[in-house]
Amino acid sequence: MSEARTVLVIGGGAAGNAVTILLRRAGVTVDLVEAKDDWNATRGSGITLQGNALRVLRELGVWEQVEASGFGFGSVGITAPDGTVLHVQDDLRTGGDDLPASVGMRRPRLQQILIDAVRASGATVRLGTTAEILDPAGGRVRLSDGSEHHYDLVIAADGLGSATRAAIGITAKPEPTGMAIWRIAAPRPAGLTRTDLAYGGPAYIAGYCPTSEDTIYAYVVEDNRDRASIPPESYAEEMRRLTRHYGGFWPEITEHITDSGKVNYTWFDRMLVEGSWHRGRVVLAGDAAHCCPPTLAQGAALSLEDAWVLAQLLTGTDEWDDALFQAYYDRRIGRVRPVVEASVQIGRWQLDGVRDADVPGLMGRTMTMLRELP
Repeated sequence: MSEARTVLVIGGGAAGNAVTILLRRAGVTVDLVEAKDDWNATRGSGITLQGNALRVLRELGVWEQVEASGFGFGSVGITAPDGTVLHVQDDLRTGGDDLPASVGMRRPRLQQILIDAVRASGATVRLGTTAEILDPAGGRVRLSDGSEHHYDLVIAADGLGSATRAAIGITAKPEPTGMAIWRIAAPRPAGLTRTDLAYGGPAYIAGYCPTSEDTIYAYVVEDNRDRASIPPESYAEEMRRLTRHYGGFWPEITEHITDSGKVNYTWFDRMLVEGSWHRGRVVLAGDAAHCCPPTLAQGAALSLEDAWVLAQLLTGTDEWDDALFQAYYDRRIGRVRPVVEASVQIGRWQLDGVRDADVPGLMGRTMTMLRELP
């Protein structure tokens, strides 16, 4: 790429941070705007990063920090509600044999690692700032400080509720799947060294994931409820109501579910933008283009892959045109759609009470596909 280019990245989550780092490495001038003053550096409990996510994090140059901060493991246990281990399955190494199958991390720690890498890249960062698209074809935007700018490209990585997606005329919106999840970070019980999933009991799934030598995040999945009917101050009580019915490590975990301010309640959503992910000089990435339930733990991985693929295409040519952005969509849709559909299907089988569903087969086929480079 010979011409000097300018890019605005809207949103400082996984996709936005990653594409900023990669474009700056190639010498592209990047401005990143993030609506939250704190850059989401303290939000969230934990995250499971599978190998295909780790592969991109290694490309970003942050794998060593991730490895040191997280907890790597290579299997998942299936348990009865009372904690009896029914089966242990080795995870597929979707990032290749030289990376762990999975790493659990505290989500704020991952965000801070990416923030530090963005800062080190030399990108201009404006926090507490939003962007309004004035002219998608011309790359003209107005920032919330009142200033107007022209960019060669605007990358909308502003999440599930992307205002940019709507502003450029893409009508896709997230739709609830019927499930919701309670999450909390907690101390790691001695002996807890992998993800275990209990099916049945008062919730569809009760699970946990080690996120460091000392911490885990725990979660339970149930039918979604009217969020207005659940006072935030009762979140800990509501989560304990579900978890107290589970055995194994759960009694120890439940003892730490005491602070409603540390409990997160979220509906599962599904969305996939079809046809193309761009209009003019504005292109979507990450949750702004697609989202799925966390049944396959692939949300962040797909967002990181979007950033990697888009950066490869942008830095490999001087022609930033409709053909390039359509090539980006064509390259991603065949990989993203099966993950979204499989993630939704697994939940649908549970909602419908299908007892002979081939969950292992569907998961195996999907994860095998993800071993291939995006």
